[in-house]
Parts: sequence; structure tokens; C-alpha cells
Amino acid sequence: MRAAVYRGVNDVRPERIPVPSIGPGEALMRVAACGVCGTDLKKVAHGLVPPPRVFGHEMAGTLVRVGPDVQGWKAGDRVVAHHHVPCGACFYCARRLYAHCPLYKRTATTAGFEPAGGGFAEYVRIMDWAVARGLVRIPEHISFEEAAFLEPLNTCLKAVRRLGTAEGDTVLVLGQGQIGLLFTMLLVRFGVRVVACDRMPSRLRRAEERGAETLLAGAEQSLAQALRDRTEGRGADGAIVAAPDSRAVTDAMQAVRPGGRVLLFAHTRLQDPVEVDAGAVCMLEKDLIGSYSADVESQEECARILFRREIDVRGLITHRFSLEQIQEAIRLASSPTDDSLKVMVIP
Repeated sequence: MRAAVYRGVNDVRPERIPVPSIGPGEALMRVAACGVCGTDLKKVAHGLVPPPRVFGHEMAGTLVRVGPDVQGWKAGDRVVAHHHVPCGACFYCARRLYAHCPLYKRTATTAGFEPAGGGFAEYVRIMDWAVARGLVRIPEHISFEEAAFLEPLNTCLKAVRRLGTAEGDTVLVLGQGQIGLLFTMLLVRFGVRVVACDRMPSRLRRAEERGAETLLAGAEQSLAQALRDRTEGRGADGAIVAAPDSRAVTDAMQAVRPGGRVLLFAHTRLQDPVEVDAGAVCMLEKDLIGSYSADVESQEECARILFRREIDVRGLITHRFSLEQIQEAIRLASSPTDDSLKVMVIP
């Protein structure tokens, strides 16, 4: 089959590799669409994992084969396949910290080599625990491209829950790429007043179209003052840093009010230091928290939101590439232009 294989730093190339075989309880999916995610881009650019691998985890497609002992699924079913699924019984699962469950850390989908998602290939093997607890059926009226947003939407919903916003709160969202816009749409849906910040005017326009009340350019001299001016001198109730820029963390901490919360979402690489005003954390009681990956308990809610188009993601898809164009897809996703948001790979 055709696949885009990671061979080293900034080296992902189209190749032909064997179609994965499946065992009892497993399934084989024909990939119809796979989104390009920032976490995979970091692995490619910084060599965070050894090659060879096939990345891609925001994927949807059709089951073409199911193994013995599979119940409730058959060839022909249209599905989203989650690549991380927790055990539900360990120390971390008992505390709802699913991203730290040992089984969750084992990637449950692969196109070959060391499991790494596998969505940048024609076919992907779904392992037994993901077949049992990580497949979501796609309604007929929803396209595969829309369905591929289920995993990133889940990660954003988890982060919003961790931020702990309430209806009527003011939340600053730094970065209005496709993830930042998902945050904007979710927050607006929950009755939150969104202040959108980005350096690209085109992205601010998109944020306004999706309900952001206030738009701020990233180069504005004092983001904190701009927030105080709009909140009777207090500052934002919360902030989400949806851009992997350490300076944005400082801006966010200064922009939230005493007792406010700042959530990091895009800093997905360890050993990524940032300066923090410890006095603001202690004396002003500002919280600095993080959120990573998806929450299995939100799976059904995310499916309802996405499949009922309570959040319409279709307008976020701007570019589509074949497997043979994988290098172009990675370049664009890594260095976005004024007209680019979500980049999709169509195997």
C-alpha cells in the first residue's frame, strides 16, 4: 500500500509498504481523511522519536476487515478511530488522568513499524482495545473530513473543562489557527465572551465570524491593558494559549485577573522552559495549568456536538493533499499562510 513514512528529521517520504495484518479483536480501516496535527509536526521537525514510523492520528475511514472476536463492528462501517484509549482501571484512570494511563500511552493504531497513528497511509490496523473502546460510528450525513475533527475537538473540550469557565466569563484565546478557532467556537457555544488574539488579520476575521466579541493583534503593545479596558479594570477570567510561543504564556499571565487561570495547550514538547512570575501565582492566586490529549468520557458529547454541527468545522478545512504530496502538506501546516487553516491528507 501507499504510505508517508517518517525516515528522520524533516524527512517524510511516500513509499510502498505492506498492508498491516490484523489479529483477534482487531480491525483494518481504509483511511479516507487524516488531519495534519501540530504534535506530529514537532516530532518530524525535532526528531523527537526514532524512525521509521507512519504518523497521522486525526483519521476517519471505512472498516474493510474485522478479526475474530470483534463484536458490534463489521466491514463497511464508517468510523473514527481513536489512537489512544485508556484501560479504565489503573491509578491514573481512577483519577480521570487518562493521558497518563500506561495503556493510553501505547498507540493503538498503526500502518506499520513502531505504532505512531498510521493515518498517513491507505490502511491502518486498529488494535483490540481501541476496537472495543475507541471506535465511533460516523452518521451518513457527515463527511470523513468532518469526522476527522472528532479527536482534536475532544482535546479542546477537555481543555475548556479544565479551564473551568462559566457563562458570561471573558476568556482570551491566543492563537486563532484551526485549534484556536475550535476553542473560540466551543467557548461561544458555552456562553463565554471570547477575546481572540492573532498576528494574522485573516484569522482574526475568521474568529469574528465564529462569535469572538473582541479582536486583538498579537503585536498590540499591551495585551494586559487591552483586557483590563474591556473588563472594568479586572483582566480576563481565563486564557488559553493555543500557540507554541513562550512569550504568549507571559502575555496570558499578565492578561488574566487575580484568581484567573491560564491554560497551556500548544506546549507539547518537554524541556520547554518559560519564565513565570511566581508572585502572580502566589499573591495574585493566578493558576497556570495544562491540558493534553483527549478525554474518553467526553467522546459521546464530542460526537453529538460535531455530528449535529453545533460546531461546524467544514469551513476550517482549507487545503487537501495526497500521500504523494506529504512534504508539501507538512510545509504548509508548519508555516501557515494567510489563507491556510486545517490541512488534510487524503490517502
